[in-house]
Amino acid sequence: MKLSLACSPCPNDTFIFDAMLHQKIDTHGLSFDLEMADVEKLNKKAFNGDTDIIKLSFHAFAFLTEKYELLDSGSALGNNCGPILISKEPGKELSFFKNKKIAIPGKLTTANFLLNLALEDAENKIEMLFSEIEDAVINGSVDAGLIIHESRFTYLQKGLHKVIDLGEYWESLSGAPIPLGGIAVKRSLPHEIKHKINKVLKQSVSYAMANPLSGYDFIKFNAQEINEKVIYDHINLYVNKFSLNLGIEGKKAIELLFDKAKEKNIIPVISNNLFLT
Repeated sequence: MKLSLACSPCPNDTFIFDAMLHQKIDTHGLSFDLEMADVEKLNKKAFNGDTDIIKLSFHAFAFLTEKYELLDSGSALGNNCGPILISKEPGKELSFFKNKKIAIPGKLTTANFLLNLALEDAENKIEMLFSEIEDAVINGSVDAGLIIHESRFTYLQKGLHKVIDLGEYWESLSGAPIPLGGIAVKRSLPHEIKHKINKVLKQSVSYAMANPLSGYDFIKFNAQEINEKVIYDHINLYVNKFSLNLGIEGKKAIELLFDKAKEKNIIPVISNNLFLT
């Protein structure tokens, strides 16, 4: 059975999907038609509901629970791995940027959700590709930038400065790991197919963890940053025990994120089951 699969070209995604895409494991009769796009394009694409398996920001997933449910494997949660607000000027407090131009990687990203929590009145936001944000800060077209993915490892060498690490902010607020994104499956697919996908994805993540260099060429070909250390720093930060299995701790962290969002009226009330059952 052929299924449509959409993910980002970021190293943590290509790392976990490599084995199942390239027949390095038994896919139990499943094959995959791959599409890659920036995370915010994926978030928007999911509203069409026509992709079988898709990477989503958890912020976007909150609006999509009628169409999708979350797989146990493939999620990006963790500690000290959140989005970072950066600026060209050192020593600025977060409140300084309340009325300033802030570049964000998309309104539906979990990064923007966290910024909404930390700086509620920030309204002068400009959406752009995550890979363009550092340069926008450097050239002064924005006053600050909300960076994700590989940019976390490159902003310092470009002379930029951290205003706030929103992952640290979330952890101090909640005491929980930060849920960034997950792999969702179309709710309308047959029950047995969804569970087969879940099994294959877990095997793919497990294979990647056991053979971290196996997919290097595929990962490097698609990565924004081609430096090997940056690529594997990225993978090591975002691929962890929660990527293999959310478990109780991971699921509680996601539910807590949504509870905080509902308190601030950032997301709608959710009546559907979030997780594959």
